[in-house]
Amino acid sequence: MNLLPRTVSRLRVPSRVLRRQQLFSVCTVRAAQPLSTLATKRPQSYNAEIINHRKSDCYASFHTSAHHKGVVPFLLADIGEGITECEVIQWFVKPGEEIAQFDKICEVQSDKASVEISSRYDGVVKTLHYDVGQMARVGQPLVDIETNDISVGEVDTPRPAESPVAPPKSEPATPTKPQVEERILSLATPAVRRLARTGKSGRVLKEDILRYLNGPQPTTTSAESFVPSVAESAPASVGNEIKSLTNIQKAMFKTMSKSLQIPHFGYSDEIVLNQVTSVRKAINEYVVNSGLYSFKKISYMPIFIKTLSIALENYPILNARLVDAEDVSQVKLEYRGSHNIGVAMDTPAGLIVPNIKDCQSKSILEIAAELNRLQEAGKKGAIAANDLKGGTISLSNIGVIGGTYLSPVVVTSELCIGALGKIQRLPRYETIQDSQTGKAVEVVVPKEIVQISWSADHRVVDGATIARFCNDWKSLLENPIALISKLK
Repeated sequence: MNLLPRTVSRLRVPSRVLRRQQLFSVCTVRAAQPLSTLATKRPQSYNAEIINHRKSDCYASFHTSAHHKGVVPFLLADIGEGITECEVIQWFVKPGEEIAQFDKICEVQSDKASVEISSRYDGVVKTLHYDVGQMARVGQPLVDIETNDISVGEVDTPRPAESPVAPPKSEPATPTKPQVEERILSLATPAVRRLARTGKSGRVLKEDILRYLNGPQPTTTSAESFVPSVAESAPASVGNEIKSLTNIQKAMFKTMSKSLQIPHFGYSDEIVLNQVTSVRKAINEYVVNSGLYSFKKISYMPIFIKTLSIALENYPILNARLVDAEDVSQVKLEYRGSHNIGVAMDTPAGLIVPNIKDCQSKSILEIAAELNRLQEAGKKGAIAANDLKGGTISLSNIGVIGGTYLSPVVVTSELCIGALGKIQRLPRYETIQDSQTGKAVEVVVPKEIVQISWSADHRVVDGATIARFCNDWKSLLENPIALISKLK
């Protein structure tokens, strides 16, 4: 018959937890004071013969990891590959406030995206380790939280901070004594020293003074009158200022430095947009009349993106990326099925290139809705990290600001990028049939023209491929009927 409590009888007591102590003449096994839910009854004593143990004095304790009340550090987790620090944009909590799991703690801005950090614990905020605008290190505490529901094994341990290298001590410079020319001091005034000196060793004698007084007085002008005022002549000094790069600028610096290792091939052409302009006008009328969309009109960009995706179907290499490009013997091409087309955006924080996922399966209006979402997020500096990942080819519409011909830079994760200049109304020749003679004649007509400039990685993309691809894309834009026929 087992007389042990059920919670105790199920446990095996390892020899290392037995702490022998001379207490009684029989072996006594006691459950420890409740540190966990295992000990549910008051301590009880049992005879050694019942538990079939040799007769000796011993004391055993049973417990699991206990929940303790205390202050725990909440560490900044790794929010992206290669990110080591983030700027604190805003706090959603302050010391003394209660917080629950999944409540927002703060918003941080990395060099790639803005991310909101949520709590893992229920408790009370004790300390904020950073002010707004400061850089928080990944793996270091963001806040301290006093909580009742944290086990000892669950407490985050901050990463050891890298010890800064102490700069070498410089030896104090030995002051050098100024060189002073030896000269003979004279007790005469300057006016006297200017008199003719006829005495021995250049001394001024009484006769020299009388001769000077009886002679004509020379006209002298104070040298001070020729000294211009420093305040009047010197221009006001303008101080220089040194500022650290923003996170966006750091990301651009790093990305463009790598991109300069790519041999670029450039290609440019112009596209007539007269018919696309008519199609866009019709789409916008439908958007307004239907009332189904959050936006009131679309720009040219959704049409450019959709036609670009259709043209890519025949040129999959332009949607690929290089793998193991550092080793020429191992380099490979990864052909990607999704058309995740990046769109360069000018935001208050700087240049960012989010991408619209799976453009091959989206309609023009679906692309317009997604583009509108990204633009609104970019204005607020709230582009999600996922929107910045996985781009396959990029398109810049810098022409809305200005410029005609451009030279875009290919990023290392892609093979091709295009840049659109500003749309201009320009005169172009057009062949028509004369109504009277029936002959073909050329006339000058106004056209809506946009210049497109392409750059590609010339290590794997040749010029003929870019030219054919651009011709197909141009054909879809200049002949919208062809575009409609290829929509799925």
